[in-house]
Amino acid sequence: MIADKPTDWQVRDRKVLGKGWVSNFVNESVVTPSGEAVQRQYLTHPGAVAVVAWDEERDQVVVLRQYRHPVRMELVEVPAGLIDADDVDWVDAARRELAEEVELGADDWRVLVDFCTTPGSSEESLRVYLARGLSAAARPDGFVLEGEEAHMTWDWVARAELTQAVFEGRCQNPSLVVGVLALEAAVLGGRLDSLRPADAPWPIRDQRPA
Repeated sequence: MIADKPTDWQVRDRKVLGKGWVSNFVNESVVTPSGEAVQRQYLTHPGAVAVVAWDEERDQVVVLRQYRHPVRMELVEVPAGLIDADDVDWVDAARRELAEEVELGADDWRVLVDFCTTPGSSEESLRVYLARGLSAAARPDGFVLEGEEAHMTWDWVARAELTQAVFEGRCQNPSLVVGVLALEAAVLGGRLDSLRPADAPWPIRDQRPA
């Protein structure tokens, strides 16, 4: 069976080159199996979750538009957010983000796909959930939209239209691209009922350094 293989090369030295609100920029001296020491710089990251909220009856997906300063664009996205240290289950983070960003809840949660955003330069891992059986939900008590989120908007878009937009390069957010294409593959391949449960193991999270 083909699968990623957990492997942990020796780290001889580690320096924090810069500290940020979400990520740190680190340099590690890594020893290869042949004994060579190589320098690798990357961003630490707590990980994230995203939600493809799908209204099956109308065959529409919830999308929002949010300004992303590093790329100087307002991107079409799906609800997503960081994994907090106090999240007992990863799906709890997904439920929170869906309620916070678009005021929706869901009866059915499945794991759609897991991926690494940029494994050559960041330790970020991201899980995309498929949420079905949608209904209105209140934002968590005390939550207030701030920064870019205070200016984002959201709407329903037909699944076929979103898929076409991805193939035509009009939508580029990684969570949306991966999530929408994974949903398309699941629908066409008849895999919806065999998607992993919401609490399925997420092996890459076990590889995170202490």
